[in-house]
Amino acid sequence: MVPDRRDLIMDVAERLIRTHGYNGFSFREIAAEVGVKSASVHYHFPTKAELATAVARRYRKKFEAKVQDAEANGGSPVAVWRDLFRRALREDGRMCLCGILAIEGDALPAPVAGEARAFLDYGIRSIAEAPDLNDADGARVLAQLEGAMLLARSFGDPELFDRATQDLA
Repeated sequence: MVPDRRDLIMDVAERLIRTHGYNGFSFREIAAEVGVKSASVHYHFPTKAELATAVARRYRKKFEAKVQDAEANGGSPVAVWRDLFRRALREDGRMCLCGILAIEGDALPAPVAGEARAFLDYGIRSIAEAPDLNDADGARVLAQLEGAMLLARSFGDPELFDRATQDLA
């Protein structure tokens, strides 16, 4: 199945956000990569905030589906989240999209920040469902995973993620 133009735009935007953050991309840059005029990007997403919100929502939904599938096949919530973060880092060396958006915090338009928070909230609740864990543990584990990803990317060393999260394996 060939992705439609809207999906291609979102794919490029996701990669750019995961690499450079919300302020690190432009419609012109996306249009050039997709091979369309900037007006075409604006046709699908009138504003940068609408594009980033759609990308963050799609990212969260995909992540939720992966977590639910892995847990349905017997994976523990902590191991599932660690594995998904680890795979993302090893596959493309980029940050968690919602983690990088959360770093930008108050500088983001409210809908974009809201989607980033929804991802993080889902992470805390999902991880806290592990036996003997609570919401505080969910927040601690998610913070450890996001922080380990940040360190590994900053140092260009995916093994750092493994070392920083080995207690979660």
